[in-house]
Amino acid sequence: MSTPQRRMVRATRQTGLFHQPEPKVAGIVLAAGSSRRMGQPKQLLPFRGRTVIERVVENALASSLQRVIVVLGHEAERIKPLLEQKSVTTVINSAYETGQSSSLKAGLNAIPVNFDAALFLLGDQPLVTAETIDLIMAGFADSHAPIVIPTFDGQRGNPVLFSRETFPLMDTLNGDCGARTLFQEYAGRIRSIEVQTPAILMDLDTEEDYRRLLARL
Repeated sequence: MSTPQRRMVRATRQTGLFHQPEPKVAGIVLAAGSSRRMGQPKQLLPFRGRTVIERVVENALASSLQRVIVVLGHEAERIKPLLEQKSVTTVINSAYETGQSSSLKAGLNAIPVNFDAALFLLGDQPLVTAETIDLIMAGFADSHAPIVIPTFDGQRGNPVLFSRETFPLMDTLNGDCGARTLFQEYAGRIRSIEVQTPAILMDLDTEEDYRRLLARL
């Protein structure tokens, strides 16, 4: 199914005699980190004729996400020009060194008030496809769970979807704790979506991670 067809199919859901609009979900690509362990900006590493960040963004744009927001920080002046011809909103997080929570909140602040959820994508997971993103979104549309997490072979991965219900608590996060606090708060209401690819578990923290990624091509 082509991307336009997929979006048309997902535009409405039929419930009884009524058509219920699909939830509005924004994708937030977290790409502000300094890549200390990699030793160079991992967002700019070559991958399939592009850079890693370009592939991540292209996959997000090919999905049913209604908006894509990219949070930049370290090396933003080098990364932003790569995205200028793409239909994304870029946000600069000048406080990125204080931890990932600052990027989560920077992304949330860019979401329109009429959106129902945010899907947080890691800027170093170029193998996460539009199909995987759409599976997670479908899990939210069916359940309206506050958190939807993909799993592979029983292991949780990324990207993770958070409903608007969770936004006030997310806005209180500090430092590099990420979303662990939310997982604890909503532990009994998390929806898991099993996917058929280990890509949700693969990110790029070290040069060895990058070599393993290239070996999969």
